[in-house]
Amino acid sequence: MISHRQANAQRIAALDERAEALHLKRGMGIADARAMHPSIDVVEADPEADRRLLESLADWCDRYTPLVAIDAADGLFLDVTGCTHLFGGERAMLDDILSRFFHQGFDVRAGLAATPGAAWAAARFSGDRIVPGGEEEALLAPLPLAALRIEPEIRASLESVGLRTAGAVMAAPRAPLARRFGRSLLLRLDQALGRLDEAVSPRLPVAPLSVERHLAEPIMLTDEIERLVKMLATTLKADLERRGEGARRLALLLFRVDGAVSRIAVGTSRPLREPLLIQKLFHERLAGLEQDIDAGYG
Repeated sequence: MISHRQANAQRIAALDERAEALHLKRGMGIADARAMHPSIDVVEADPEADRRLLESLADWCDRYTPLVAIDAADGLFLDVTGCTHLFGGERAMLDDILSRFFHQGFDVRAGLAATPGAAWAAARFSGDRIVPGGEEEALLAPLPLAALRIEPEIRASLESVGLRTAGAVMAAPRAPLARRFGRSLLLRLDQALGRLDEAVSPRLPVAPLSVERHLAEPIMLTDEIERLVKMLATTLKADLERRGEGARRLALLLFRVDGAVSRIAVGTSRPLREPLLIQKLFHERLAGLEQDIDAGYG
């Protein structure tokens, strides 16, 4: 179990399946939990380490889309619009994400939908579900109020008047809801249903042009990375020529099979689009970093 201090008491912040099987719950006091089960292991929460881990997972997700945003302390939003076909479709992409996380030792949940709110609800309350466009209401209706991403105080107020599911809120008259519970409730509802747009703000700037290569076998040597750079630069050249532009700043992202990501950037004094010149730039950069780049298993 993971503990943290809340209201001058140590309480359970997170727990695994074995702890849940002992009927322990989030928010329970550690003293009460130890009284019930003296042998339980308790580790103090480390929010800074959790933040660094979540950021590294966001880096790893760049392989699927450049539009990756961090959601609170325990989630990620990926805007995969226009990207799913590169991975064989929505289900294939979702299965690939879940499988790769699993093999890295993470127990994750995912949801895919046309709106961030519906995807968030599907991931947390409906178990790895793909929600077809137009079926957001059917997804949300049976779910608890927490699926609407509303504040705990608003949830408690809604429950006090007998509104305990998202469907009950959707069936209630809107004007009285807004007057009594505030407009944020309707905002969250409309965002989840697609009546109002909700943008995902990526944590990193999105490059105007990008190219990628999925490798059949992992590569490990610097020479192989440099050949890969030349292949990518050759593909990039066609896009740059079509736009009548050259590149002044370039970044190479290398995704290791175990999830680690290396990000190597170079800059130029004049615009470039010749693959050989770009390869030479990265050759110098890679030579300086060779001792720092650990390819692991490729």
